[in-house]
Amino acid sequence: MQRILARATIAITLLLSACAPWSDSVQWADTIYIGGDLVTVDDDNPSASALAVRNGEILAVGTNDDILAHRGPSTQVVELGGRTMVPGFLDGHSHFINALSVATQANVYAPPFGPGDSVAAILTALEELHASQTFEPDVPLMAYGYDGDRMTDGRQLTAADLDSRFPDRPVVVQHVSLHGAVLNSAALDKYGITADTETPPGGVIVRKEGSNEPAGLVMEAAYEPIFSQLPRPTPADAMERLEAGQQLYAAAGITTAQEGATFLLDLAILKTGAKANKLFIDVVAFPFVSDFAQILRTNPRETWGRYDGGLKLGGVKVTLDGSPQGRTAYFSDDYLTGGPSGEPDWRGEPLLPESEVPEIFQRVHDLDLPLIVHCNGDASIDLFLDSFEQAYGTDISNDHRTAIIHSQFVRRDQLEKYRDWGLIPSFYTEHTYFFGETHITNLGQERASFLSPMRTALDMGIRCSNHTDFNVAPIDQMFVIWSAVNRLTLGGQVLGPDERITPLEALRAITLDTAYWYREEDRKGSLEVGKLADLVILDRNPLDVDPLEIKDIRVLETIKAGESIYRRKAD
Repeated sequence: MQRILARATIAITLLLSACAPWSDSVQWADTIYIGGDLVTVDDDNPSASALAVRNGEILAVGTNDDILAHRGPSTQVVELGGRTMVPGFLDGHSHFINALSVATQANVYAPPFGPGDSVAAILTALEELHASQTFEPDVPLMAYGYDGDRMTDGRQLTAADLDSRFPDRPVVVQHVSLHGAVLNSAALDKYGITADTETPPGGVIVRKEGSNEPAGLVMEAAYEPIFSQLPRPTPADAMERLEAGQQLYAAAGITTAQEGATFLLDLAILKTGAKANKLFIDVVAFPFVSDFAQILRTNPRETWGRYDGGLKLGGVKVTLDGSPQGRTAYFSDDYLTGGPSGEPDWRGEPLLPESEVPEIFQRVHDLDLPLIVHCNGDASIDLFLDSFEQAYGTDISNDHRTAIIHSQFVRRDQLEKYRDWGLIPSFYTEHTYFFGETHITNLGQERASFLSPMRTALDMGIRCSNHTDFNVAPIDQMFVIWSAVNRLTLGGQVLGPDERITPLEALRAITLDTAYWYREEDRKGSLEVGKLADLVILDRNPLDVDPLEIKDIRVLETIKAGESIYRRKAD
């Protein structure tokens, strides 16, 4: 009955507004959204029921009556019917370019996001992919999402397993961290990994027991040369896949995506798409340090930091350590379970020589470019902080908006420096769910419980982002919010209950605070007059539902600069 009365009231209001005399002092809206539950992420106007859009920007936010005053003869009026509108989500860290490739790879995530919890299941997924598509003989068969800690058969995937089904074709099964892969013998041969291959500093080549023969798993510095040679879509294929890749993001409510480690070929694809007006969401690209010099030659400093066709060069990406679930993150204390190859007294290693890091930071600072740095373990964060202080010196408190990607095992004393130096952590609270039990096993309950400590950081006045790291985890922004609010593991325990945050804080982390990091808080991140009409319509309000139900909230529509770019099909 209440819903019927509400609809009747709106209908009467619409009729009266249509009959009202026009006024030259009132700006007519292109589109009006009324009858909704708006979470504005604007402290001065936290909630509303209606919003008007004109020329791709927010014209007005307020009550139904306020907004209907902007209804002109050609205004489209959309009745939200009690559904919820929030600002468009800004991606706090992912690898957008991977969205162009996943359709040609096998999903071997562990349940519930994929089938890959046993060797047999992974082999079946690869066989199904091989049967469904045509591949050139020497092109590797690819899979993503392998997590050796989630194997229910108690076995790790090896080259021998892959050889049993694919003795001749190269196969590369990417580790869930994206920092390594399991290769079969044909792929090991293709990329030159043999018994004589020395393990590089900061790298891992797992060997067969009792010999130097590679067993299949290659990670970190040993994997980087392989990764750089993996097949990428041709320019023609990339343009076809660009729409599907963006739709993955738009379906999650993302209107600004991040390409979080951009190589030269990746940037060429993105720039071609931007020039051809193929980008309907914004993409912020961070060239990887290995390709930075080459990219700078053809992209002068003055072109960075502004959008061109929906693409912006946002800064430089540096990676200092690996992943905690892969036991390659760099810690100041030992792992409880040794290293990935059985190394005792293992703390991980930095991926770059420590003496080189300040020099890299200095080059970026001298160009006045933003810096984003991957750090998982506390020792890598120490390395970052020491190098940052050496490079930035007295500029350390300036408005540099440097981001530390993941910051998963940051200590309290390090957070104090984050606060004092204006550093922005982009946390990864989804690890509580996907890898919580793994971290407890590898690091112990105390260290694992302080994973991505958003509550502590916010209470210290630190602005935080949060992310999926796609395709380490699926693109699902409601799951990002859910993980920050609940911190539940796969096994059902709350990991670090004192670090849970409110739904509004979790929403702010993927809207206004990420916009601040990107220096776009004047245009994005909240429902305020004059900002871009980047909007998301949800079927329920994440601030009102049971916190455990937040992950089940559906994105119904995503709107970019006033234009609908995604609508969920009716169930």
